[in-house]
Amino acid sequence: MSWILNETVYTSAGNVAAGSAGNGPPLVLAHGWPWSSYSWHRVIPGLANNYRVHWYDMPGYGQSDKRAEQRTSLDIQGQVFSEMIEHWKLDHPIVIAHDFGGATTLRAHLLHNCEFSHYVLMNVVAMRPWGSTFFDHVGSHVEAFLGLPPHIHRAVVTSYVEGAIVAGIDALDLQRLVEPWLSEDGQASFYRQFAQADERFTAEVEPQFGCIRCPTNIIWGAADPWIPLERGCELHDLMPKAVFETLEGIGHLPQLEASDLVLDRLLEILPTRC
Repeated sequence: MSWILNETVYTSAGNVAAGSAGNGPPLVLAHGWPWSSYSWHRVIPGLANNYRVHWYDMPGYGQSDKRAEQRTSLDIQGQVFSEMIEHWKLDHPIVIAHDFGGATTLRAHLLHNCEFSHYVLMNVVAMRPWGSTFFDHVGSHVEAFLGLPPHIHRAVVTSYVEGAIVAGIDALDLQRLVEPWLSEDGQASFYRQFAQADERFTAEVEPQFGCIRCPTNIIWGAADPWIPLERGCELHDLMPKAVFETLEGIGHLPQLEASDLVLDRLLEILPTRC
C-alpha cells in the first residue's frame, strides 16, 4: 500500500489526479505549495495500515490539470477539497493538512461546511501575512519568469524547494518534488501560483478559527525557515482548544524530513474509530 495516482476525478477546476489505499476510518491528506501529494508518500503506507487514506494533487499541481486559463487560488482549492470529499462519499473524515493545505481545508470546513472527525494542521499557511519578498517579486513579474530557459527554471525551482528544508530529505524525494514543475505546462503553472496568491482568502476565515468543530492538533517543525514557529504559536492562540506541539530541528516539510517521527505522532494522536 503505497503512494500512487490511479484515479482521475473531474472537478470544477479541471481533472484531478488522486489515489487511495488501506482500510479503516477515512483519512484525507491535503498538500500545499509548491508540493504535491507525493510529499506524503513516506507516511502513507503506515497510515494505510489503520485507515482508508485518500490523497490528490490539487488543480495546477503534480499530475493534475495545469491549464493556462485555470484558476487555482485558495478559494478554488477550498471548493475542490469539498468536491473531493463528496466524490469519495466520505462522512466526517480525519483530515491532515500541510502548508497551503491548511488554508484550503480550513475554507472547506468553515465556509463549505465540510465536517471532519479529527484535524491535524502541520506547518500550515493559515494567517496573514504570508509569502516572502521573493514570493511577492515573482507574483509581480510573472511574464518575465515564464520566459526563463529550462535549465535556469530548474535551478530556481530546486533552490526554492531546498529553501524549505532544514533536516535534509532523500535526493530522489527532492527530484520528485521538483519534476512536476519542469514541463512546459508545469513551468507556467509554477509561476501562476505566485500571481494568484491573495491574502484575502485567509482573511475570510481567520475570524472563524475558534469555531472549528472537531478535535484539532497543530504540529510545527520548529526550525521552519518559511513559516516561523511564532506563526504556529499565533495560530494556536486563535485555536485555543487545539493541542499544539513542536518538532525540534525540523523545517517546513516534517513528513519528509522526519517521516518516522511524524508517522509515530500521527498514529498516537488519531482516533482508530470515527
